[in-house]
Amino acid sequence: MSDLFSLKGKTAVIIGGNSTLARSVAEGFVEHGARIASVVMKAELGTEVEEQIQAMGGEIQSFVADVTVQDSIQRAADEIWDWAKSIDILLYAPGLNSSTPFFDLKMDEWDAIMDVNLKGLVMTSQIFAKKMIAQKTGGSIINISSVSSGPPLSRVFTYSASKAAVNSVTQFLARELAPHNIRVNAIIPGFFPAEQNRKILTDERVADIMRHTPVNRYGKPEELKGVTVWLASEKASSYVTGSLVRVDGGFGAMTI
Repeated sequence: MSDLFSLKGKTAVIIGGNSTLARSVAEGFVEHGARIASVVMKAELGTEVEEQIQAMGGEIQSFVADVTVQDSIQRAADEIWDWAKSIDILLYAPGLNSSTPFFDLKMDEWDAIMDVNLKGLVMTSQIFAKKMIAQKTGGSIINISSVSSGPPLSRVFTYSASKAAVNSVTQFLARELAPHNIRVNAIIPGFFPAEQNRKILTDERVADIMRHTPVNRYGKPEELKGVTVWLASEKASSYVTGSLVRVDGGFGAMTI
């Protein structure tokens, strides 16, 4: 059974590798044998995750890229290819959020959120999928969506719209890349203690979320390990593509 989930010899590229959830996912990949290429906005952001993975005995290298700039992503992809000689798993984890009311929303803010959450994902998928196709060994692309992707959550209009688009892009790419044995899926996390959540959640909002979450708690970062390892494994999830997998404590199953 352990061989079913083996990632031995695989290179996992984690975009936004310094976030709390991405670091936990990196641990899961390393525990199953993968090496990690962690892509961060600034070099200093990679130090902590490198130390964390190296302390486990894992292999990791940080690379710098701005996900809103195509040339920057391309340069990082080329550097990763030179370092690892393979790209087998791609996880897109960056996310930008805001609670600006709809009628106060400025287009600069709309563009900034869409650039990170959607445009960056599309450009990253283009660039890394081409390398996966060229190596002719298949691969797995995993996108991080959100429970706000549908139905949309109140107060986070732009974020919800961007994540709904992530779901659509995921399913389009699943069809587009299937002939190359590249699977594309998205994880729909519920509420985890991510930094962007802490900035916009009031006590009242948290109480509302917990009333709508049957397990009545936040998710723990390590609770994303299993689903990402499963989706990354070419044996365990070989027939899974175009799926939107909920890890949300029952949030999506709840109504009044």
